[in-house]
Amino acid sequence: MWGRILNPRLIGKRIGSVCFTWSNRSLFTMQLKTKEFQSLFTDGLNGIAELFEKHQFELRIAGGAVRDLLSGKRPEDVDFATTATPEEMKSIFQAAGIRMINNKGEKHGTITARLHNENFEVTTLRVDVQTDGRHAEVEFTTDWQKDAERRDLTINSMFLGLDGTLYDYFKGNEDLKNRKVRFVGSAEQRIQEDYLRILRYFRFYGRVAEKPDEHDPDTLKAIKEHARGLAAISGERIWVELKKMVVGNHADHLLEVMYELGLAQYIGLPPEGNVEEMKQVCQRTKGRSPKPMTIISALFRTSEEVDKMDLRLKVSREEKNLVFFLIKHRRDLHKCQQEPGSLKPFTDFIIDSREVDAQSKVCELLKYQGEEKLLAGLSRWSIPRFPVSGHDLRKMGITSGKEIGTILQDLRDVWKLSHYEMVKEELLSHVNKS
Repeated sequence: MWGRILNPRLIGKRIGSVCFTWSNRSLFTMQLKTKEFQSLFTDGLNGIAELFEKHQFELRIAGGAVRDLLSGKRPEDVDFATTATPEEMKSIFQAAGIRMINNKGEKHGTITARLHNENFEVTTLRVDVQTDGRHAEVEFTTDWQKDAERRDLTINSMFLGLDGTLYDYFKGNEDLKNRKVRFVGSAEQRIQEDYLRILRYFRFYGRVAEKPDEHDPDTLKAIKEHARGLAAISGERIWVELKKMVVGNHADHLLEVMYELGLAQYIGLPPEGNVEEMKQVCQRTKGRSPKPMTIISALFRTSEEVDKMDLRLKVSREEKNLVFFLIKHRRDLHKCQQEPGSLKPFTDFIIDSREVDAQSKVCELLKYQGEEKLLAGLSRWSIPRFPVSGHDLRKMGITSGKEIGTILQDLRDVWKLSHYEMVKEELLSHVNKS
């Protein structure tokens, strides 16, 4: 822990661009002055900050954006927390002529203001007064620590003042530096407040942890004991977390642990999923940016299992069709290669396929199979246009629709044998000879 190793003479003094201070036993603060942090201060943010300061309300960056900034990353999305209530924020923004949008979150304390073509989502500090494992009834507060206590993980419970002061109540920065993923306070209590936090734990483990198997045993015990709670969580919320996790670090290990803890049956995955196949696919696809369904598909043995998953998770039609495609072709297309390393069976399949976005699906298939060279070749390949049409045949005096269809298919086969190089005149010469 940083506070135990600092030289007392350095407390409160600047070390490079960071200043360390201790305020009490439960709060650790430091000063952050990085280029990523400074880059957030647009005209919009400066305008919002001045308003809150003018009306004597505190405004701080919250949650994941703080974690990203401490990791040296510029966050894509920045959420803010404040001591102002939603009504007070609305009054401030209205008086300043600032437009407010998407205020469906107002009952939970969130107001979204738009200034200088930027959206700023600001949420009043809250405490949970009642939870049911899915939703929480909240009350507003001005106590920053109380708000931090209701958050899921220590690394997500920090705040950052607009002057660069970090407010860390649960050693979140220490956990981030040590690449540890811990619940705030009691894992069991946090999980019972919202069972989706089980999946958030695994997602953030893949994002933060350096090694695949350094879980706290008590955390895994709490997850196992409350796995059934995931059955009450909507499939859409589950899929949002699951698809981020499976393309992150340690996905093979994390999915295996989830099976060992009995989560699969509650989150739409086949209870007897092919974990070994999945682990192999994770290794083959490493560094190749697979789609989430490319990893997930390895767990399925039958199309019936995919239908059950879809009923639970409500995945998109595109995602579902990709799983069907991979299950159907993960063996046969691999075996039909005319010679090892040949791309032609795959390009022929794409040329003949009626699949929507066939080339993209075959690329995912090659990732699944670990065919790095073939994948590179197919990624560079552009689908050629078949040069002959029915109109060309009618100009030659062929009028029967059935005959035109047959000839076009025969010519397509000749064209494929030429590696798609024959031009229209060459192909039509075959018709003249017949």
